[in-house]
Amino acid sequence: MNDQVNGQVNDQVNDHVTEPEPATGQADPRLEQLRGRLAAVRRRIDGAVAAAGRQERPPRLIVVTKFHPAEDVRRLALLGITDVGENRDQEAAEKAAALGALGLHWHFIGQLQSNKAKSVVKYAHAVHSVDRLQLAGALAKAMAAEQERTGRAPLECFIQVSLDDDAGGRRGGALPSDVPALAEQLAGSAGLRLAGVMAVAPFGSDPAPAFEKLAALSARLTADHPGATGISAGMSQDLEQAIRFGATHLRIGSDILGPRPALG
Repeated sequence: MNDQVNGQVNDQVNDHVTEPEPATGQADPRLEQLRGRLAAVRRRIDGAVAAAGRQERPPRLIVVTKFHPAEDVRRLALLGITDVGENRDQEAAEKAAALGALGLHWHFIGQLQSNKAKSVVKYAHAVHSVDRLQLAGALAKAMAAEQERTGRAPLECFIQVSLDDDAGGRRGGALPSDVPALAEQLAGSAGLRLAGVMAVAPFGSDPAPAFEKLAALSARLTADHPGATGISAGMSQDLEQAIRFGATHLRIGSDILGPRPALG
């Protein structure tokens, strides 16, 4: 969701007129369910921003729609959402093609194989999971070709950092010591924009120390790359802690969309 909408979501969600289903003219129960869930998450975000005493713009909400149908993404667009996240290239590419007229920003948030770079740059506004030099190089090469073909805007790239003890741990990501080299490659690649850092809190532990560590990594990154201020952190279960430590982008799925549908 764009930043202007972020600060006014409660009024917008509560005041939005119920949309009829095109074929039947009847109210759409799923739309109303999403409206209520979105409003609840927005209240949590507003409360966390206030509790943290943050004066800057509120964090951008990315609704993670993986495994949910394209019609749910369409409903979210009706509710004002402009940023959606996916973690599988095939699913993301299909949804982006089907919903291209909505003008959504697609964020790729999952582990990405280098051979998928050509596909991802065709639809993604941002990749949040750049964790190795090989992938950074593949995205740069793919973007050079895509910009020559379409003239598209630069691809925003977040460096995913492992907050576990090892690179590519259970949550994935590069070691903190690898961040400077990755940042230099991304910042020096035409067609890419170094946006900041991304991480997922380790399993089974208090997320606050992990997000504090990520904030410190962000500060070191911006000392060398002042424009790379993004911190992509926080999911349904830990958004308050992420906001406390400066998250600029939240990736929220289940608390808005509910449980993932059973895969056939």
